[in-house]
Amino acid sequence: MNKYGRSTVSEFLGDFVVYRNLDPIDARLPFLAEIRQRIGISATGTPRKTSPEYARVIASLLQAASELREAASKIERVVFVGDTRLNDGTAFQNICLAGNWPGMAFVASEDEAPPQLEVDQRDAGTLIYANRWAAIGEFRDFCQEQDFNIDERTVVLLDLDKTTLGARGRNDKIIDHVRLEAGFQTVSGLLGEDFDPAGFQTAYERLNQPEYHPFTADNQDFLVYICLILGGGLIDLDELVVEVNSARMVNFEQFIGYVNQNADRLPTKLGSIHQEVFARVSQGDPTPFKEFRYKEYETTAAHMGNLDPAAPVEDLLSKTITITQEVRQAALTWKSLGVLLFGISDKPDEASLPTEALAQQGWQPIHRIETDIVGE
Repeated sequence: MNKYGRSTVSEFLGDFVVYRNLDPIDARLPFLAEIRQRIGISATGTPRKTSPEYARVIASLLQAASELREAASKIERVVFVGDTRLNDGTAFQNICLAGNWPGMAFVASEDEAPPQLEVDQRDAGTLIYANRWAAIGEFRDFCQEQDFNIDERTVVLLDLDKTTLGARGRNDKIIDHVRLEAGFQTVSGLLGEDFDPAGFQTAYERLNQPEYHPFTADNQDFLVYICLILGGGLIDLDELVVEVNSARMVNFEQFIGYVNQNADRLPTKLGSIHQEVFARVSQGDPTPFKEFRYKEYETTAAHMGNLDPAAPVEDLLSKTITITQEVRQAALTWKSLGVLLFGISDKPDEASLPTEALAQQGWQPIHRIETDIVGE
């Protein structure tokens, strides 16, 4: 593994980036509210990555982005680069269907097994699964062999989280660490002297397992809020686990409803936070614990380009969120061919963009923060 200096994701994407709220960073592109009216989707809630509505929004954004190019060309095919079979694979297929485009997807996650490629031919596009990020070169060769020309009529969608930044299987653990640290700092700040670090760690790790995803909805806002309430003493972890395992507490909505009914038993300093989160959950906001996500942005920014450039690669991969050189190099090559590059992220905007106050101090969105580049 080698170091390739430092750069930003905006080096090859510019501001053609959209985070979870689906409001693009480039102000020339339409926001979600405008797209809703244009394509006729629900006026409430934000489509999530694996839904057909999400794909229709992305397809609309891509067409709008294509029209902004100096030598605008009609989009005829799509390439997708991601890191998860289910979420990214589903999003890729839905986007192909939404735009009526043929597509090729490269999905990678490094492991210790010998290098291997798996080709998955589907009606809505072909997916290539790899256990090495360096195999993106073989993916490009495969596209050429299939007469799938990657040129100015092609759009390349780059997933940001654990793909372009923090490559899965190589550098992704630091992203998980940063999120945990943000939760730790948020709950610690709210509970003050009553904060139990070991108790928080135990609750977080216990409830962050797949068996509890039906209860937490695999939503980090929900999970950190639950840990906050546990820390406040309204209910203890063992009691909650019994309630969940016995199906008496089946989902987060039931949990926060229970908290609301017993809000008078909460410590005073948690009451206002609960009311804010409860109101946002009632409105269908998938990112209701804003304080946690603002802290996640700060901790993420603090772990980008945070080490001496001369630091060993091993330290960079364990302590810094790095740009994946293989993805970067492929993106730069495609950009030179006139390809339309566009970045998508399911990370909440609150965890990806600075608050107005921080922006005034010079803080930048995640995709514009300079950090180290690592790859084979």
